[in-house]
Amino acid sequence: MTLKTTLMGAAAAVALAPAAFAERGADGQLNIIYWQAPSTLNPFLSGGTKEVEAASMIIEPLVRFDAGGNMVPWLAADIPTVENGGVAEDLKSITWTLKEGVSWSDGTPLTAADAVFTWEYCTHPEGGCAQSSYFDGVSSVEAVDDLTIKVNFTEAKPFPYTAFVGSESPLIQKAQFQDCLGAKAPECTDANFGPIGTGPFMVSEFKPNDVITLEANPNFREADKPAFATVTFKGGGDATSAARAVMETGEYDYAWNLQIDPTVLDDMESKGKGKVVVAFATSVERLHLNQTNPDPALGDQRSTLAGGPHPFLTDPAVGKALSKAIDRDLLVEIGYGAGGKPVCNVLPAPAIYTSTANDDCLTQDIEGAKKALDDAGWVPGPDGIRAKDGVRLSVLFQTSTNAVRQDTQALIKQWWSEIGVETELRNIDASVFFGGDPGSPDTFQKLYADLEMYTNNFAGVDPEAYMANWKCDEIPSPESQWQGSNMQRFCSDEYDALVRELSMTAKLEDRAAIVKKQNDMLMASYSIIPLVWRGNPSAHALSLGGVEMNDWDSEIWNIKDWHRID
Repeated sequence: MTLKTTLMGAAAAVALAPAAFAERGADGQLNIIYWQAPSTLNPFLSGGTKEVEAASMIIEPLVRFDAGGNMVPWLAADIPTVENGGVAEDLKSITWTLKEGVSWSDGTPLTAADAVFTWEYCTHPEGGCAQSSYFDGVSSVEAVDDLTIKVNFTEAKPFPYTAFVGSESPLIQKAQFQDCLGAKAPECTDANFGPIGTGPFMVSEFKPNDVITLEANPNFREADKPAFATVTFKGGGDATSAARAVMETGEYDYAWNLQIDPTVLDDMESKGKGKVVVAFATSVERLHLNQTNPDPALGDQRSTLAGGPHPFLTDPAVGKALSKAIDRDLLVEIGYGAGGKPVCNVLPAPAIYTSTANDDCLTQDIEGAKKALDDAGWVPGPDGIRAKDGVRLSVLFQTSTNAVRQDTQALIKQWWSEIGVETELRNIDASVFFGGDPGSPDTFQKLYADLEMYTNNFAGVDPEAYMANWKCDEIPSPESQWQGSNMQRFCSDEYDALVRELSMTAKLEDRAAIVKKQNDMLMASYSIIPLVWRGNPSAHALSLGGVEMNDWDSEIWNIKDWHRID
């Protein structure tokens, strides 16, 4: 079976719409709490989930993925296929048709020119776009007419649904951002904090790292939606207080990413005010091991390729030992419960892409970890910390401030001490850690530490763009204003060649084989150490209807359909 064959018979899966609401805004106020506060509403300037999801209420893509991972036309009138003529027979272009009558929230029409501009914005050579991998292989974007967008590819693109697809690749308004290209992008504060969108809500006020106030978009294309007139999107605090605010005090209607002790979460749910909802897709809690040198003495070259390789984390034996020492079952039991599974791959799903080559990580092996270090010449010193050629195995381990993550850090520190690795722990406020401020030393993009821990995933079901995250040119650097998705600074010509090969491969089984090679190459480098396949537990008030938990796209992908119930 080839993807071309799949495209020939593809049909968009369109969910049945809920019953029509009485009128727009009739249900009053909606309160949402994301305990990691967004630092911007421009997802092209931050790879953080909190920014992408907050922005998804305002700016939209051509297509979203529903809770089952199916493509759903959003700003597009339909899904282009080879059969309907939307995808070229040679797979070198895809032509989208916009829905008629879609307006930006300022009342001006959405046109194909906005899509062309979005591509230009994210691929500008002087800028740093956090979502640039969605445009890999795109040679040009044309406005055929006001409602027709043609995306041309440099070579045949077997899976052409990347650019403008999913919450990480939305359309932005040309009129608002046209003076914000390249290096000017981060300087456009008004636009980045208050994007004009086509979505159900528009920004009334944005306080970075704190709160967003929104109101219903009066020009939204569905006349009776959204049901809520206003939204308060509160950021900050912690996961436990967020869960309590929905399921105990009832102050909020929806709480995101409730990474807390599962027994505590169960107890809160028993109060009868809220419901925990979980979705599994591709989220993996993982360690990223810095492949470059984070020594502060390097100044501007710190944690860059120019500063040279890491003094010991580029040794696969060290990464292998660090991974073997971890008890993933215990991490799941203590921190995730039913919302987590032990994992050895950075890509855990869909099943056709899942490798089984790395499953030995599922069993903790302290003695095996010690042997790996012994065999590589890392010898314990008088203090028990191993060293080689005068270099001690001592690491700074950073992550965001979160009770589960701090418990995980503490456990990993203990296990690593048992094999002769010294660990200093650091946690950073999530709003800063996942923020996109190029001036901050504390972002996950800067990685001014030896290793860091967080969760990431991708929108949709095809991993081509996601696996392109680890190309050499995706490494954050001063030149890219510290944007980029290759946080650990992994760089391999062989891996880059696999990225190119995947982009030109049509047969689904062959694509799966290439993706498994990519995953296994990353695992063999130990630049990424997967820990937990995370279901995404959130909670909503029992009085909130229309929620369809989704980990393939923005979690709040269908907020236009949310409504109040008795």
